[in-house]
Amino acid sequence: MKTKTTRLEIETTEHTQMVEITEQVRRAVAKSGVRDGVCLVFVPHTTAAVTINENADPDVVRDITMELGKIVPWEDGYRHREGNAAAHLKCSLVGASETVIIENGAPLLGTWQGIWFCEFDGPRRRKALVKVISED
Repeated sequence: MKTKTTRLEIETTEHTQMVEITEQVRRAVAKSGVRDGVCLVFVPHTTAAVTINENADPDVVRDITMELGKIVPWEDGYRHREGNAAAHLKCSLVGASETVIIENGAPLLGTWQGIWFCEFDGPRRRKALVKVISED
């Protein structure tokens, strides 16, 4: 089994922000040389996450961040002393990883799908890890 891990550097500029990282993931997969397998995208932070969703209409990202803000408001009597409890909750709701099938050397995504890094406590310098695993 062949594996390769790539570290993506992501700099966010807003408190809550979704940054598309699809092309960076595609490049990591291509550079790995893996033709068929899986790609794991992992965010090693407790106030950031990763998701797969539409990348054609920017209003989808706006709607996602808006609704997450309604579900988990920034201030709501949380007990966490650092003041970023909402970011921790949003991270748990969205999730720290996504797995994508690799076919013919590329991530197998739907026509409108993109991979999004989700910042919930920015702006910050962040990272995402891309682990590519071959089928062999």
